[in-house]
Amino acid sequence: MKTLSILQLKVGLLIALISLTPLNASHAGADPTMVEEGEKLYKMNCVFCHQADAIGKAGFAPSLTNPELLSIASDKYFLGTIRDGRAGTGMPPFSHLGRKKMKALVAYFRSFETLPDRSAEVDAQPQAHGDPRLGQFWFEQICATCHGVKGDGYLAGGTGTAIGKSGFLNKASDGFIRMTIKEGRSNTRMLGFSGSTGLANLTDQEIDDVITYMRNLPNSQ
Repeated sequence: MKTLSILQLKVGLLIALISLTPLNASHAGADPTMVEEGEKLYKMNCVFCHQADAIGKAGFAPSLTNPELLSIASDKYFLGTIRDGRAGTGMPPFSHLGRKKMKALVAYFRSFETLPDRSAEVDAQPQAHGDPRLGQFWFEQICATCHGVKGDGYLAGGTGTAIGKSGFLNKASDGFIRMTIKEGRSNTRMLGFSGSTGLANLTDQEIDDVITYMRNLPNSQ
């Protein structure tokens, strides 16, 4: 009887923990009507650059349904980007849509999720503190190949996005940038730069050096 009681207690605790675990919105009762509206809005406003099913086009517009992106990007990140656009790039602001329609677009993006939502824990990571001089070395050796020497992205002839401009840096947390550098983005040219399988096994401090340098680029002000 005592053994059974302990087992019941463990099962009860497990159920309680599961019930407290936040489920991703796309898998936990997201309004199908909102997702449908978001898809319609996407086809009216976004498909021309970001392509069918928001898969993006290398050197032109990024994927909005990439698994790693959806896993670490918060709704706030998406909403702010849609609202403000990205100055100095081909991404215009869409604030005229209003918050309800912008949220429908995000719900549509979220409907493609395949990985757990880690955005809260990623954004809660500490700010980067590093040596911008060392960060510049790594940026120019590694990042500039795709993103441009000044981080101008596509408009500078690069195949990567404009990670050096304020439109991105004002929306992305240091944790977001850190995890993108570490893990990369599957099915894109952005591969991870951490660990033995990375393109370069950057240490945590070297990654923070890069982030510190990015925060001090002229375009980021």
